[in-house]
Amino acid sequence: MTNFKPIALILALLVLITAWLSAYTVDETETAIKFRLGRMVEEGMEPGLHWKIPFIETVRRFDDRVHTLDEPPSRFLTSEKKNVIVDAFVKWRIADPSQFYVSLAGNPGLANQRLSEIIKSGLRTEFGKRTIQEVISGERRSIMDLLNEQASSVAKPLGLEVVEVRIQRIDLPSDVSESVYQRMAAERERVARDFRARGREQAERIRAEADRERTVLIAEARREAEELRGLGEAEATRIFAEAYNRDRDFFEFYRSLEAYVNAFDERSDVLVLDPNESQFFRFFDQSRPGR
Repeated sequence: MTNFKPIALILALLVLITAWLSAYTVDETETAIKFRLGRMVEEGMEPGLHWKIPFIETVRRFDDRVHTLDEPPSRFLTSEKKNVIVDAFVKWRIADPSQFYVSLAGNPGLANQRLSEIIKSGLRTEFGKRTIQEVISGERRSIMDLLNEQASSVAKPLGLEVVEVRIQRIDLPSDVSESVYQRMAAERERVARDFRARGREQAERIRAEADRERTVLIAEARREAEELRGLGEAEATRIFAEAYNRDRDFFEFYRSLEAYVNAFDERSDVLVLDPNESQFFRFFDQSRPGR
């Protein structure tokens, strides 16, 4: 009985050591490959607790998260033989663990090196087809799409998935910046002059059209005014004629009073006439008492 206790303890210890050597875990951020005597027997295990045969089976874990390749900016020549400094990065992840292990020995550093060669080659080719103005102003998006396609086609046999290729910044060396800026400023000035010339042409056209419409409107307004004035004068003449025919003596008297008012508008006005021969003051004699 005394010898049984040490043996039980030793057996329990051996079971614990065997269990400890047999169990392994795969984290949520990892993927793993199981090897049996150096030969792959299982890959892509789910996260959690797993078992292996101690000393016969081994496990190799890989980071399943998105990796970033961000190298220092590099110089590339454009079609104008001008240098540009390009800062780009690549986002990638392991898509096929077994292929990644076979192709790159499961080394992320080798993957970064291979992707760096692909991206630099693609940048050198695409920038060599374009001018500085094209790569700076309008075609950066198309270059990134092409690089993403090229990198994906090369990375797939390596067990990699290229998530994104992005150009962060395109700078010009100091010896090139000034001449490029001057050329771009001259181009913008040319465009501005063209817009100003078009604006002046359109302004002259609008001004001429407005002057023409103004002339037409004034002419029509004057014509209508003359027509209305003629109608008014005709109506006034008709009313005067009708009033005159109703009472000619009163009408002559009324018109004479108006003539007196107009003739003697000021106190200093003097009119010398013979009352016996002139008809101008004939109503003065009629207004005397007793006549």
